[in-house]
Amino acid sequence: MKAFFCFCFSVLVMPNLLFAQDETELVKKVKAKLDKVNDYTAQGIMRIDVSFIDAPESKVTVYYRKPDQFKVKKNGGISILPKGGISINLGTLLSNGNYDIIPGKDTKINGVDTKTVKLLPQNEKSDVVLAILYIEEKNLVVKKAAVTTKENGTYEIDLSYSKYIDWGLPDKVIFSFNTKNYKIPKGLTFEYEKGDRKKADTLKNKKGKVEITYSTYTINKGIDDKIFQ
Repeated sequence: MKAFFCFCFSVLVMPNLLFAQDETELVKKVKAKLDKVNDYTAQGIMRIDVSFIDAPESKVTVYYRKPDQFKVKKNGGISILPKGGISINLGTLLSNGNYDIIPGKDTKINGVDTKTVKLLPQNEKSDVVLAILYIEEKNLVVKKAAVTTKENGTYEIDLSYSKYIDWGLPDKVIFSFNTKNYKIPKGLTFEYEKGDRKKADTLKNKKGKVEITYSTYTINKGIDDKIFQ
């Protein structure tokens, strides 16, 4: 009987433990790659696709400093990236490290094989409830992330890489969210279409999208503290 239970454990339990260890190591490698970036200043173009906001394409400067400082400055306006500590920067998402890792099914993202990993934060006060990462194992980069939060519902991040893939930094990021759950930052009201506030309320249960295409990164050159004040 003891031999039977040992057999069942080895067949049913051990493979799951090994898979979990594999995914844990994979996340560690992705984080280690991102950890090479202490800070960056990036130039890019931001496009906003939200039905009730009139916001033209604009140039932006994006600032990041490890572990979790992230800011987008848009020329002549205010970015609509969410409040509450959420950002489209993976370094910020993985900076804490206090999460349980659960392996998921392998899948393809835009034709690329990826490993699916679920992160469950151990801190009950964390705004993030669940993060699902789709990791390209070959280049140790996250191709897509789906994040469920307490304050802003669920959002998705799609990432494309090219020139800065060795740093784990994307050339393009598409941030998608449900506008019903999204907290509009104060000061954004000037971007509403004139006389269309009622229309805005009726369109709030729609999908919104923010797209940033980066042209250049300046990496590990330091950032003035005033930028994040």
